[in-house]
This record gives sequence, C-alpha cells and structure tokens, in this order.
Amino acid sequence: MTIPLFHRRRMLGCLAVPVVAAMATALVGCASAPSPATEREVLLQRATAYWKTVQENDAVASWNYEELSKKPGWTLQAYLKREGILYEAVQVQDVRSLEGDRAVVDVKITYSVPLLRMTKQEVLLQDEWVRLEGLWYHADRKSIL
Repeated sequence: MTIPLFHRRRMLGCLAVPVVAAMATALVGCASAPSPATEREVLLQRATAYWKTVQENDAVASWNYEELSKKPGWTLQAYLKREGILYEAVQVQDVRSLEGDRAVVDVKITYSVPLLRMTKQEVLLQDEWVRLEGLWYHADRKSIL
C-alpha cells in the first residue's frame, strides 16, 4: 500500500518539527553557556582589576566592582568612609570555588593599618564574589580581613 504524496509530506513535517526544535535548543544552549574555564578566567580578570584599584587606593574606581554599588541605600560617599587599610601588595591567585552566581577567589595580601600601628601584615584572603546581571561583583562583607 502506498501513501499519497500529500500524506507523506504531512507525516514528515510532523516528525521533523520536534527534531529541528530539539537541535535548535541544543545549539542555543551551547552558544550561550560559557565553559567553566572561561567563567573562571572572566572572574579572575575582574578580581585582578578590582584589587588593582584597591591597591592604588582608587576607591572611586573600586566602587564600580562592588556589590554595594548595586544595593539601594548605599552611596559612593558612604563607601569612601570605609577606608583605613593600606594595601601594599596584592596577588590574585586562583578561583577556589565557583557555584552558580557565587564564587570565592584566593587573594594574597600584604597590608598595613596605620591607625592601629600594624605594618606588613600578610593574609591569604578567601575573597567572595557574586554575579549580578551577568557581571561579577566583589561581595558585600562585614570585614575583609
């Protein structure tokens, strides 16, 4: 028994739509989902840029990397009042963990706190970062040291 041409085309069309839709979804997923290695690189670049501004004591520039800059109620003026630590050496080392929109970056810091007469203190900081609207921001924290 032969199936008329009209019915064959209709049957092929019905079968092809789900296959094409599945392939398109898979391709879009591949194109838009960055690899974990790329995400780590993007985070490390952003963390390095942030810590460079902090070490240079450029609080206005570092404000742009802060999660606080995205929170209502916080202003640049309030952020500027949080100063007091001198960062003498900063080395962003590696991404310790990256899960979803939260990450921890290892940063080796040599710092001084002149008001407390503390000099040349060293610490390996587990620096928290959060992704907001596709960009990594230095996470709001109570104390960085």
